[in-house]
Parts: sequence; structure tokens; C-alpha cells
Amino acid sequence: MRIIKGDACVEEGALWLAAAEPRFARALGQVGPLPLRLKPEGFGELLSAIMGQQVSIASAAAINGRLSDAGLVTEKAVAAASEEELRACGLSRQKIRYAHALANSGIDFSALRGKPTVDVIKTLTAVPGIGSWTAEIYAMFSLGHADVFASGDLALQEAARILFELPARPKEKEMRQMALDWSPWQSVAARILWAYYRVEKDREGIT
Repeated sequence: MRIIKGDACVEEGALWLAAAEPRFARALGQVGPLPLRLKPEGFGELLSAIMGQQVSIASAAAINGRLSDAGLVTEKAVAAASEEELRACGLSRQKIRYAHALANSGIDFSALRGKPTVDVIKTLTAVPGIGSWTAEIYAMFSLGHADVFASGDLALQEAARILFELPARPKEKEMRQMALDWSPWQSVAARILWAYYRVEKDREGIT
């Protein structure tokens, strides 16, 4: 299993993809060096991801800031927090349930490091509030898995539509099938497509 640890790994993947698919080579000529985008791993990163669902970037930052100020960033603290304490940080009833579910899930985050992507996703999506996209992004950026793709991501779908001149934006199933051709560097292909989306649409596809 390939793990992306630094910019050299991303560059290796980009060179492989450019050689395998001329349209990736063309996209790379437009987007410049790809960002590494690696993030921390563990409970706090997933809690932050859940807090960011279906709210603006600013709202998510405010909620995560209040959780941090209140010391509610560890499994033990969140599990022990009352609904009132979490509501005071800006969490909805649904997100309170998700936060408690994650805090009580018993996930061994250090053990996830050595697991195949499919097992990581299976473990994470068993927790209420964590869907495939969140689990795939965690595997991609927190664990550095090189061969994972967030097929349900609308920005990736739209970038693929433009770059590959498709008649319509590919659905998740079709996108997943396309991404198989980019193995073993699917996560670098995703980085290319997000960067290409930014250039084409003049907006970020992922934060």
C-alpha cells in the first residue's frame, strides 16, 4: 500500500498519471505544482469534519473554535459532555448525536494507519455521521493513502466532465469506475482534478 508522505510522492504520482493519460498532462500544465494537503489524524480531525458538514466554512470554523475553547476535542471530553454543553458550542441535535457516537465508537486511530483503505472506510462509516466522502477524505489526507478517490465529490465529478469532455457530469458509480484507471495514484488524480476545478471555475473544490 502506497503512502503519500511528502511532495515528492505527489510529484511521482503526477508524473505517472501524465504518462498514462494525456489529459492529465494537459491539466498539470495549467494548474502548476499540486498541493500536498496532508492533515492531522485522529478523533479531532474527524470531529472537525463532522462539524463542517452542511454548514459554511465560517460556521464550521466558529463551532470548532468553541469546541476547542471548551476543551471538547478528545473522545473522553466529548463523551462526558452534556447536550447542553455541546449545544452551547453551536451543535445541532443531530451533530450532538454524531459527536457522542464518534466519541463512544472505540476506534483505535493508531491501528487505522496500517489498514487497507477498504477497511478504514468500513470502520469509519460504521459511525453515525460519517459517510463515504468523509471516510475517503480521511484516508486520503490524514492517513496519506495514495490509491483512494472520493467519487461522490461534486467538484471532482465536474472537473472530470470538463477535462474528459463528457456529455454530463458523471454520477458516483461512473466516477468510481473511471478512477480505477488511475490506480495506484487515485488520490493524486483527485488532487489534479481539484486543482483543475479551481482553475476552470475560479473557486476551491475542497478546503
